[in-house]
Amino acid sequence: MTRPRRRLVVGNWKMYRTPSQAEALARAICDPVARTVGDRADVVAAIAPPFTALPAVAPIVRLHPPVALCAQNVHWEDEGAFTGEISAPMLLECDVRYVIVGHSERRRYFGETDATVAARTAAALRHGLTPIVAVGETLDERERGETETRVLAQVRAALDGIAAEMLVRVVVAYEPVWAIGTGRNCDPAEAGRIARLIRSALPDLDAVSILYGGSVKPDNFPAYLAGGDVDGGLVGGASLDADAFAVMVRQALPEDAR
Repeated sequence: MTRPRRRLVVGNWKMYRTPSQAEALARAICDPVARTVGDRADVVAAIAPPFTALPAVAPIVRLHPPVALCAQNVHWEDEGAFTGEISAPMLLECDVRYVIVGHSERRRYFGETDATVAARTAAALRHGLTPIVAVGETLDERERGETETRVLAQVRAALDGIAAEMLVRVVVAYEPVWAIGTGRNCDPAEAGRIARLIRSALPDLDAVSILYGGSVKPDNFPAYLAGGDVDGGLVGGASLDADAFAVMVRQALPEDAR
């Protein structure tokens, strides 16, 4: 029987908040989110502060089990001469459980490729981390009618060859590049269509949770969840607002539990 997909709301803080600021934000987020989620196993909230803030935030998250700690990237090697990178063993010592790989900003500004995303995904799985694999098309690719081709290529490159028992631990985030930080939104029905497309990319993806990312916030998040194909959100700017993030976690609960 297919495992029910979990709802997941991930706050990507990007390059915002010093360690002391991140500690304050984590405290503001964790208390209300923990009360909202309680001991449910079908809804998870995660926060992804900058690397420098992980040690400051980890003790707060540890006291609030419904909240998980997420990192914004991971290298494919355990150690080595890779200036500026961070390894899975380093993240594990900070109690990190999730890690974002292949975010469009990493692809655009720092030369991330489908091959390096695949290597990072494999490293995360090897060490027991849950990779959140980000995929999505640029505006030019969408306007040329290449959305399906590009998204499928990214998913297959990142996940092809991963055993079925490992695939169930993966999360995929569809983030149309043209909607990230622009205030523009992908139509919820279109996001649902792409989520279904992603699940068709490889066998054994039925149980994989798929998130939507791209200017998602409390006033549009319910529409993305309503169709049943999108299982949560990779939240950018709105995750820096503790009240807004807590609202989105509540919106992810089943209707009878809100």
